[in-house]
Amino acid sequence: MDAKELRAKTPDQLRDELVALKKEAFNLRFQKATGQMENTARMRQVRRDAARVKTILNEKAAGAAQEA
Repeated sequence: MDAKELRAKTPDQLRDELVALKKEAFNLRFQKATGQMENTARMRQVRRDAARVKTILNEKAAGAAQEA
């Protein structure tokens, strides 16, 4: 997932994406704890994607505040 795709989405879509990423991170933590995790790199990917979504949300909020 890259920033261009995220910037095209609405804030509601971004919040939904963030919720989905947090759920995935939660499930990955459980998989790691129980020893069932196969792709350990996915945890890093999910964390970074969530941070990317949060950054874009903050940018959109700052832009909306600046317009008002």
